[in-house]
Amino acid sequence: MSITLTIDNRPVSGRAGETILQVAADHGIRIPTLCHLEGLSGHGSCRLCLVEVAGNGKLLPACVTPIREGMEVSTRSARLDRHRRQIIELLLAERNHVCAVCMANGSCELQDLAREFGVDHLAFPPLYPLLPVDGSHARFVLDHNRCILCTRCVRVCAEIEGAHTWDVRNRGSRSLIVVDLDTPWGESTTCTGCGKCVAVCPTGALFEKGRSVGELRQHRPALVALVAGRSTEGA
Repeated sequence: MSITLTIDNRPVSGRAGETILQVAADHGIRIPTLCHLEGLSGHGSCRLCLVEVAGNGKLLPACVTPIREGMEVSTRSARLDRHRRQIIELLLAERNHVCAVCMANGSCELQDLAREFGVDHLAFPPLYPLLPVDGSHARFVLDHNRCILCTRCVRVCAEIEGAHTWDVRNRGSRSLIVVDLDTPWGESTTCTGCGKCVAVCPTGALFEKGRSVGELRQHRPALVALVAGRSTEGA
């Protein structure tokens, strides 16, 4: 069933069950996001895709909000830009995002969004937590200091690779991405070594040993295309 709505004063249509983010993307309207990846289930954790919907005083996450007939959506406003800028500042302050010494410098989605929304300083004091770096895997490294808990790695491992290696331990600021039952990555009995988790990571939290930043830029789009292709085949 076709549903008609407006996004940024532009009449658009979509199918029942589609989200605001899906319909916007289909019509060339970009909504910023970090946790979303086409072909994976919606998660709504980063909150960067928040949009305004007429008649609703709350900001709604576009990646998990289904469209409705007659819905009026705004994707950009001073209010939304303020919220997105604050979210980016909080993400940068929560962990150790020092771009100059990061593997993903120049190929980091968080860095790109910070530049887009003019985040050149933080309004919040950085926490600088002392988090572990797991280099026990033969090919890959997990640096918790760069992780933004988007759970792309968790979802791509479960939904595309089918290995279910990754999970999240604890809650709030104490949350960490873990392997199996919180074992070193190199001791995992479920990891297939496919590298999909590394390719979809939006920051430098997961990276391949011996790879340069230039190679990181080249490999990420290929996996994104693979995931999107799997989603299309299953539709």
